[in-house]
Amino acid sequence: MQQRHLDRWQYFNELANTSRKYYIDYLKSYIPITPETKVLEIGCGEGGNLLPFAELGCYVKGIDLNAGQIEKAKIFFDEKGQNGDFCAENFLNYPPLSNESNLFDIVMVHDCIEHIEPDGKRDFFLKIIPLLRENGIVFFAFPAWQMPFGGHQQICKSKISKFPFIHLLPAPLYKGLLKLCKEKQSIIDELLSIKRSKMPVEKFERLAKETGYDIITKQLWFINPHYEQKFHLKPRKLNSFVAKLPWIRNFFTTSAFYLLKYKN
Repeated sequence: MQQRHLDRWQYFNELANTSRKYYIDYLKSYIPITPETKVLEIGCGEGGNLLPFAELGCYVKGIDLNAGQIEKAKIFFDEKGQNGDFCAENFLNYPPLSNESNLFDIVMVHDCIEHIEPDGKRDFFLKIIPLLRENGIVFFAFPAWQMPFGGHQQICKSKISKFPFIHLLPAPLYKGLLKLCKEKQSIIDELLSIKRSKMPVEKFERLAKETGYDIITKQLWFINPHYEQKFHLKPRKLNSFVAKLPWIRNFFTTSAFYLLKYKN
């Protein structure tokens, strides 16, 4: 397990730096970001992605299942002198909003959709729609399933955390390998859930279209922009030819950026 997964303050600041340098500009090309902008992040963790939006005066709200991370988000925002609204809740149970003034201009789903179990994915996409203002957009970012660490095995505590592509093993072999390396049952359960919930590019695009969204733009990354913070690597877009090759592109896409808009 990498140190950043243990030092959540470090992780919070790394996410904020990536959001400030890459996500803001990516979004600003398609929607104005002003103090009147309202931003929701689903699966926000400690809220690092939201901090730069708060610094620009936006209203920001974060939802996450993990109550401990939500408490840290409140503490970290307070230490940064910024306002944020955070709640620990399962987004699929999130109540409908009462009026137009509560709707959002931007909904962010960063490294979250690949954690949603298959039977909840369609409902997840649909649940976002009534939260959007008329011209609101949804920003998805996720690792393609077949990429070297698309199974999130880096959360393991043993040396297996450094092994690429092991998540592509058949489930019984993968589970056996994790047990052999003495990983905790909670880690094994999480990794097997991610294996069930895998999100290749093709599956994402099909789900988006089936639930009524238009894809405004997309960008597949060979070197994830966040790797600049994690590994001091310069971000690099996926070769345009490879990006057009179904399924093959998943092996080389460390992050997929999508901006979606619901077809009213």
